Amino acid sequence: MYILGVWDGHDSGAALIDGKKIIFASNEERFTKRKLEVSFPHKSINAALAYAGIKPKDIDVVAFPTTEFTKTLSRVFPGQKESYYAFRRRKMLRPRAETLMHYAKYSMTGIGVLPFCNFISSAAVMQELRSMGFRDPKLVHVEHHASHAATAAFTSGLRKALVITLDGLGDGLSGTVSTFYKGRLERQLEIPASDSIGIFFEQVTNILGMRELEDEGKVMAMADYSYPFKFEENKLKDLFNVEGISIKARNGFIKQYDFLSRLSWSMPREQFAYMAQQLLEHTASKFINNAMDEFGYSGVALAGGVFSNVKANMAIRMLQRLKEWYIFPHMGDGGIALGAAMQANYEMNGVHNYAFNDVYLGTEYDESEIKAILAKEKQISYEIDNDKSSHAAELISDDNYVFWFQGRMEYGPRALGNRSILANAGSEKAKESLNMCVKRREWYQPFAPSILEEDAGRLLENAETKSRFMTMAYKIKPAFKDAMKSAIHIDMTARPQMLGSENPTYRGLLERLKRKLEYGVALNTSLNIHGMPIAMSPEDAISAMKETKTRYMFIGDYFVENKGAD
Repeated sequence: MYILGVWDGHDSGAALIDGKKIIFASNEERFTKRKLEVSFPHKSINAALAYAGIKPKDIDVVAFPTTEFTKTLSRVFPGQKESYYAFRRRKMLRPRAETLMHYAKYSMTGIGVLPFCNFISSAAVMQELRSMGFRDPKLVHVEHHASHAATAAFTSGLRKALVITLDGLGDGLSGTVSTFYKGRLERQLEIPASDSIGIFFEQVTNILGMRELEDEGKVMAMADYSYPFKFEENKLKDLFNVEGISIKARNGFIKQYDFLSRLSWSMPREQFAYMAQQLLEHTASKFINNAMDEFGYSGVALAGGVFSNVKANMAIRMLQRLKEWYIFPHMGDGGIALGAAMQANYEMNGVHNYAFNDVYLGTEYDESEIKAILAKEKQISYEIDNDKSSHAAELISDDNYVFWFQGRMEYGPRALGNRSILANAGSEKAKESLNMCVKRREWYQPFAPSILEEDAGRLLENAETKSRFMTMAYKIKPAFKDAMKSAIHIDMTARPQMLGSENPTYRGLLERLKRKLEYGVALNTSLNIHGMPIAMSPEDAISAMKETKTRYMFIGDYFVENKGAD
């Protein structure tokens, strides 16, 4: 039974599953080149069908999440969605009525699902599907947080866990707690949208002059440049109260936004970011600790946008009671197309466990396709490289950065060795070259490392449980600061990918780096220009190479050199 998951909101995308196998999953931004795309995922759906070699008529079920009032409204009036996309991403001059626009948003976002919403949303989604050649497949709408929970529970590999979702909001909720045991996923409690710690952090991001739903990681990074202080001295500490297994917000969204705006005006932005980050860590870790106590569980599986915050995740990991943890790698709304398909499969067929050893679930290109694309380019030279891992390791160890394009595209926000830019993790020179020429990131944003799984315990503190998907922060052992100085943050933490056997080609590169530099570690950042989605195709990678005047790229079995490199 083919089940197609479709999400047509923030970071829209599609996913295809068949029985217990995830066939394909990708987000629309990779095709449209608009970061965090919001349009209906026509291109992602077509790519999924093409990869599986099937037609729309072969799809048995289409599952889609979220039928709350505002989402239903945007399906009926897609122009409204486009306007908000431009406003949120700041693709316009600042509106004079900006504050009123925020107030209007916060007045509507907690409405939730009204009686007519399911019917209207279903009709709108079916209309889009019919325009693509689908002929009335069984359409299943899945509640927003059920989609998040499905991704965490069914890909975790855990037999028994609390499944916890925390995000901004969806379908009138900002979080849930479910139990997962012997294949049964049962919701135990819900957190109303009005008590959203996720909306709080979005508001902080916006007030700091950044893009909400996109730049929350910058707030997390900026926080470490503040002078630290105890939680008792935090001026935001009373905005949320964790009472047993509930989270309660002191104020409504509008009053909270107004308070945060006025408070931020009176202090350095680093201090304001620190207070917000500290409150998020305190609230999330206390809530999860209380939930483990209440239900008697020592393992957690987590999903939802709040868990994109790797420092909050680290605070959770350090809870004494916690023994097992898992964070779904595409934890934000971009992952709920897959979650909707999984939840539908669970309800219809009882499937509750998927092999999820890697996230290489997107498009791929064979050598003949790559060669044909390279042959069209006059500015580059290329040749077959039969030992690309050794060659790349040699260039990296000589303080060059390289584009690395291999196999299937990663699913989710992280490049994990198939659409990556790689550099020497111990070289400030390589880091600065990469930052100035390609990434153009804010000065306070760190890069992240890929580490051979067997070296993680040597380089990192408390690395007994592996983190394969860059979802968790770890402290670097002081003795290895210099070896990783270009891939760690000012507070001596890093967001590592601990690489096992799931990517033999990339592993070969790290093993050769280890022979040269003593450690199996590389700076790894996504293959894209700042503000653009991760490269999907060879054309995307070549375009980025030429625009940034990057010299070296390894794409498939070819070594590429840019004649116009600076």
